[in-house]
Amino acid sequence: MDTDEDAAATDLAAAPDGILVARAVGGDVDAFDHVLHRHTAIVRAYVYRIVGTLSETDDVVQEAFLTAWRQLPTLRDPAAVKAWLMRIASREAYAHLRRRPSHDTLDGFDRAAESGLLPEAAAIRNAQLHALSEALDALPEPQRRCWLLREVGSLSYTEIAEEMNLPVSTVRGNLSRARASITIQMAGWR
Repeated sequence: MDTDEDAAATDLAAAPDGILVARAVGGDVDAFDHVLHRHTAIVRAYVYRIVGTLSETDDVVQEAFLTAWRQLPTLRDPAAVKAWLMRIASREAYAHLRRRPSHDTLDGFDRAAESGLLPEAAAIRNAQLHALSEALDALPEPQRRCWLLREVGSLSYTEIAEEMNLPVSTVRGNLSRARASITIQMAGWR
């Protein structure tokens, strides 16, 4: 890469989402790539919590990003691309679950091995994550979705309300009940 290309890549990496999206709508694939790289980790974490396996997570995230590319010109507020990507990922993940065969899978079979943790620390972390997973699984679906969109997806109450087609007051109530339930179930881990 020559210095002009290096400078262009640096400019894209430093550009706000709104500018990157505007460029991507105009056909700049590199700008869209920067948007995806910026938000991939949070989208993957959110989708993984819904679908439960890494291989399915990768498939759903890829499909969500393809959908995002195709629908990019419909994005009303380019600065809100993160919330928009989370909504697309949410829809794709739940659509994937509806298409999933009803047979049982090997739970946890395809989880990635922890790297860099001592065995004891890895065991404690895995136990904590398992406890949180059980606490989330015990929640009613609307509470779980609200919690995931807020805590994993970092969406605002208004964005969650739009995504779930609920009033903001209902989102607040669902989040409050979800947090209270999780706090009680996770009390042993404090």
